[in-house]
Amino acid sequence: MEEQFQILFNKMKSEMQKQTAELKESITNTIMVKMDEKLQPIMEENKDLKIKIENLEKEIEYLKSEKKKNNIIIFGLKEDEESTSGLAEKAKKIFNKDLNVKIEEYEINKIYRIGKKRSDGKPRPILLSFVNIWKKNEVLKARKNLKDMYITEDYSKKVLEKRKMLKTQLQEERKKGNFAYLKYDKLIVRENNKSNDKRKREISSSPHDHTQAKKQVHTPSQKNRRNAFDVMRSRSNSLSSYTADNNY
Repeated sequence: MEEQFQILFNKMKSEMQKQTAELKESITNTIMVKMDEKLQPIMEENKDLKIKIENLEKEIEYLKSEKKKNNIIIFGLKEDEESTSGLAEKAKKIFNKDLNVKIEEYEINKIYRIGKKRSDGKPRPILLSFVNIWKKNEVLKARKNLKDMYITEDYSKKVLEKRKMLKTQLQEERKKGNFAYLKYDKLIVRENNKSNDKRKREISSSPHDHTQAKKQVHTPSQKNRRNAFDVMRSRSNSLSSYTADNNY
């Protein structure tokens, strides 16, 4: 009797545990569905906000690049001027002398040293903004003629970080013999087809091959000449024999 009661008790206990588990699962699923229903609009709104933020960041970056598009940064120019006008005159003289580019005062929008004056006497870089972008491009094309100083474009911090990351890849491409350079925040690579063609020619042909080719070219022509001579001689012999037969 006790054993039967124990078996019945165990069955009831097992059934109650099963129902409890099912009830928990049902309640959990119901709660999750309700939470999803509540969170779905928030998630959609968050997605839209992310897209708007990305678009705003692109617009800000574009505005920054537009603001800087007429600017150049000059490094290595001795810092001994006493005023902004003196700095402008010094820059104009260097452009005219070293770059053969004449700069008028009205073509300069603004010019100033970047940062605080250094205690070690090292010259601070100079930001020069032109009124027209074509004058900036003219200076950039001639900048390779500079000796003790150099000029770069005025990039935003984001672009400078990308260019810094691409410098290693740029050096690797140049070591391969490819023509590579940085354009704004992108790496442009052009393969050196001349070296590849030269390598292919060296592999496909050799002096031994040329000797064989020459032999193959001359041999048939010599055989043809001998064969033609033999044909003419046989024809002359047959013609003479034919004439002798007719004389008889």
